[in-house]
Amino acid sequence: MAVTDRRYEVGLIGLGVMGRNLAYNMADHGYSVVGYDRDGGKAKELAKGAGRGESVRGSASLKEFVRLLRQPRTVILLVPAGDAVDRVIKQLLPYLEPGDLIIDSGNSRYGDTDRRGRSVAAKGLLFIGMGISGGERGARYGASLMPGGPWEAYERVRPILEAIAARVDGEPSVAYLGPGSAGHYVKMVHNGIEYGLMQLIAETYDLMKRGLGLSPAELQSVYHRWHEGELNSYLLEITLRILARRDEKSGGPLVDMILDKAGQKGTGEWTAADALELEVPTPTIDAAVVMRNLSARKSEREAAARVLDGHPAAFSGDRQGIIDHLGNALYAGFIITYAQGMALLREAARAHGYGLNLGEVARVWQGGCIIRAKMLKDIRAAYQAEPQLADILLDPHLGGEVLRRREDLRQVVCAAGDMGLPVPALAVSLAYFDAYRSNWLPANLIQAQRDFFGAHTYERVDQPGIFHTEWDKT
Repeated sequence: MAVTDRRYEVGLIGLGVMGRNLAYNMADHGYSVVGYDRDGGKAKELAKGAGRGESVRGSASLKEFVRLLRQPRTVILLVPAGDAVDRVIKQLLPYLEPGDLIIDSGNSRYGDTDRRGRSVAAKGLLFIGMGISGGERGARYGASLMPGGPWEAYERVRPILEAIAARVDGEPSVAYLGPGSAGHYVKMVHNGIEYGLMQLIAETYDLMKRGLGLSPAELQSVYHRWHEGELNSYLLEITLRILARRDEKSGGPLVDMILDKAGQKGTGEWTAADALELEVPTPTIDAAVVMRNLSARKSEREAAARVLDGHPAAFSGDRQGIIDHLGNALYAGFIITYAQGMALLREAARAHGYGLNLGEVARVWQGGCIIRAKMLKDIRAAYQAEPQLADILLDPHLGGEVLRRREDLRQVVCAAGDMGLPVPALAVSLAYFDAYRSNWLPANLIQAQRDFFGAHTYERVDQPGIFHTEWDKT
């Protein structure tokens, strides 16, 4: 058969770093792939870089790209989220036929995924929204895959997805998560948790660097010890590697030469906004989003530092003691952040009809993804023991681990306050835990105030019903 007559099993649109590496991953597992990119140079480079004969090739046009696909066709989009996805789908539709499948693998907002799914279904096509986590290396050697959509569409591509996913204890880091936008919703919350964990780590870094004055070598030693223990995670692993990298120009740590402005692409904000919409408290994630926003105001912060005395106070206590407290506080903060994300998924599954299996979500996150961590094994076990668990803090093991570390959190937050160092994610994690385990909160006063100025009524502790008081009457 001539090369031009071959029919390929998978089509990839978008041949940037992720798309190219995903194509090579599929080819390594025996699947033939044709790729298309509006940048013709990337299409030409695809096969050249593959070194796999005819199993991978690029295409110069969408029409040829579709013609080269085996029917029913499977097309995976790896283009930036937003309008670009709609444009590509619009360009594709004239060449596709009923029964063909489109998989959007970008970080699309879940509402857009639902809209696109309905639109292509009306034309007889299938649509999957699939989150991918793991970055360039995950795409190449095994990522965490989070697909959602019609069950029959997932079953068609399940062998491919299982082949290219990361594996943990022999299990592929992929699972059918539910109908509609379930996959993209789970990926959104994954990214929200990622924001929270990164902010927690950054706060420990700040406390040890500015507060305790640890040297680069000392910082590496602390994070290495934590990573070797119960805090084992991808984010600590890369933190170690970042701290070890030297800057070729200055000779010092490269991280010290990086401007303290953190960017974001929106998924953390989406998580926080949707949590507010569903009335699920996610304060650690919220704090992480706020701090990225505040970091972007670099010039304003520099001016405020001069006017408002932005220098932290010197630490004069037991340095090793605070470091030990800090490791325990970080572990507790990790669990609390996962708890907030899982609580949001639980409520979203009810609100959007996803039918999520949270134990499966935890399993999928154990391999390949950015938030993979040793403790996810315990989180999965918690849902296996109690599938309807309202919050992982109610699991005897996980809740007990946080309870044993609550004083570590308290000590760290107090020490940071004494030094004038901001630790909002650690502080709100502690506040969330204290509030969640409190059988009484001062919300009665808030409700009384609401009734006073707006006649919003209230309930009583001693009898059922809805009540209102004319507060101005004596």
